[in-house]
Amino acid sequence: MSFVSINPYTGEELARFDAWQPNQIEAALQTAATAQQDWSALPIHQRVTYVQRLAVKLRDQIETLATLATLEMGKRIIEARAEIEKCALLCDYYAEHAERFLADDPVDSDAYRSLVSYQPLGTVLAIMPWNFPFWQVFRCAVPAVIAGNTVLLKHASNVPQCALAIERLFKEAGFAEGVFQTLLIRADQVSEVIRDPRVHAVSLTGSESAGRKVASIAGESLKPVVLELGGSDAFIVLEDAPLEQTVRQAVRSRFQNSGQSCIAAKRFIVVEAIADRFITAFANAVADLEPGDPLNESCRLGPMARADLRDEIHEQVQDAIDKGATVVTGGQPVEGSHAAYAATILDGIQPGMRPWDEELFGPVASIIRVRDEHEALAVANASRFGLGGSVWTADLPRGERIARRIEAGSVFVNGMVKSDPRLPFGGIKASGFGRELAAPGIRAFCNIKTLWMGQSENLRKPD
Repeated sequence: MSFVSINPYTGEELARFDAWQPNQIEAALQTAATAQQDWSALPIHQRVTYVQRLAVKLRDQIETLATLATLEMGKRIIEARAEIEKCALLCDYYAEHAERFLADDPVDSDAYRSLVSYQPLGTVLAIMPWNFPFWQVFRCAVPAVIAGNTVLLKHASNVPQCALAIERLFKEAGFAEGVFQTLLIRADQVSEVIRDPRVHAVSLTGSESAGRKVASIAGESLKPVVLELGGSDAFIVLEDAPLEQTVRQAVRSRFQNSGQSCIAAKRFIVVEAIADRFITAFANAVADLEPGDPLNESCRLGPMARADLRDEIHEQVQDAIDKGATVVTGGQPVEGSHAAYAATILDGIQPGMRPWDEELFGPVASIIRVRDEHEALAVANASRFGLGGSVWTADLPRGERIARRIEAGSVFVNGMVKSDPRLPFGGIKASGFGRELAAPGIRAFCNIKTLWMGQSENLRKPD
């Protein structure tokens, strides 16, 4: 098998790489295990300096890296630049705060001295998706390595060049051989890597089905897992929502990255009193999202990452139409394009339609009309997913009250859901478990160890 990099805009093959043989996997596992001993022995302030260098490398190469992401998965170039800068900001954040996050926590107990210590687990296998080919990797890998772990990356098969570029960045920043490695392995080779005793934890960002498989395999060996899976985020528009602001953020939240984001707004739950005005304004704004060449600075909507993904979302759209949904705009693949889909709004989504129950991973917005905030909340929670959600209202206390009752890992009031290094990120229900980012993200792959020191007859007090 080969990993093939294909330009989603043109369909052109960019590069091809052979899948690794068992001896290559074995060498990488042993290199990671050996490197982890020396890496974790470094004082944390020294590990921080490497991450600071990594931020410099990212910013120095922002155009090259952004262009690579755009060519390989179709992201608009301006969005790709923003993704690389966000990776650098993540490095800055953990370089500034890691020592505090990992410092011993003294605890008063019946001991002479007791504390909680945060120590690395060993080697983390990161299984990452294609939609944010740099950010998803960095938000897992940077806190993991700063904590003293080594990282093995199994990236999505359609972004092998991005995967290799990340490994190169770590090496250029001075990280020792084995601290971060990219594995060019097939999906059917992943289970054996998870089971290998030299792998101590797994982080997956991906689909619900992939999460179930990875959690099951890791569970056999009792290895900790962080799962960030799919989402069908509710975007609740109340009757007093500030219309202009709400529409502007609705467009961005649904169609950024061509709608290929787990935390994109997907279910627009709109109170009937404002529904017609919202939909009209939303459709007018979406009309400007003409698909085009993502390398062009003026492009408003890039292609989807693969033609099969474009075909899948069209099947979901067609199912809704066949069952009575109304196409407000779009609803078709873009003629003459390899993988582009028109920016689409569907009105009248009801139970039994695929967009009601399934995640739509592409540039399609589903409108669900409700009577009032009580029905809006019920519909928002009537989903097996629980990643994020947002509430739009002029009444902030009302918005917070509703936000507290939404079943999700992140809920924003008058703002689009986003990941932020300063805030924990993750989901509940079928959207996974565990948290990335902030303090929980760096402690996710630590042994949170209790140390208890008691009195002795010949007690020697610490200096």
